[in-house]
Amino acid sequence: MTDLLAAIDEHTARLVSDARACDDLSAPSLCEGWTRDHVLNHLARNAEALVRLVGAAVDGTGETMYASPERRDSEIDDGVGRDPEVVVGEVEQSAVPLAEALRRLGPEHRDVVLERTPGGPTFKGGMLPFMRLREVVYHHVDLDLGFGFDDVEGDLQVLFLENELKRQQGVEGAPPLVLRSDEGDTWRVGDDTDGVPPVTGSRAGILTWLARQDPSGVRAEALPELTAGL
Repeated sequence: MTDLLAAIDEHTARLVSDARACDDLSAPSLCEGWTRDHVLNHLARNAEALVRLVGAAVDGTGETMYASPERRDSEIDDGVGRDPEVVVGEVEQSAVPLAEALRRLGPEHRDVVLERTPGGPTFKGGMLPFMRLREVVYHHVDLDLGFGFDDVEGDLQVLFLENELKRQQGVEGAPPLVLRSDEGDTWRVGDDTDGVPPVTGSRAGILTWLARQDPSGVRAEALPELTAGL
């Protein structure tokens, strides 16, 4: 967990640096329907939401990540259009109490079940550091400021890839996959992958395809169609 926490700190600093140098937060991001401004507001609100979940895991507060999907979306929208320095500053400042909160998590909190919204999807306390790291790195890519998955450390690329493959396995109707990275990794997804043409590319290229459905960095005889919503 300590390595994940250090990675969160490092990647948050990298994102904040790039966002602070950006001269147009109103430009579209790679998240459909969101500007860069939306992405940054989301990251600040996400940090606050994860602090609530640490409270639920450690202190038994019963809080959920968000009150409702609608409340989550409205809080993001309400923050858009402010001074860019304020927006970027909130991302930076909200990371401080989150870092302190995440360091409260211990092995005894790993299996505590937490809710995204009341009665909504659940996940376990041990996932919180990874969830934040994924948010920071993926949305740094989404800002479209020159940072890509090829700028991510190799061990984190593998961590994210394995998570994407688990998500793929959990979706009904997902196609069988054989993935081979230029770095020498092989992954198989599905019960019957015999004869499935491989998808090849760098780890970063495969991750970009799985996480953001961008096939520009992969090669295949016939590229499988990923299940929507991953």
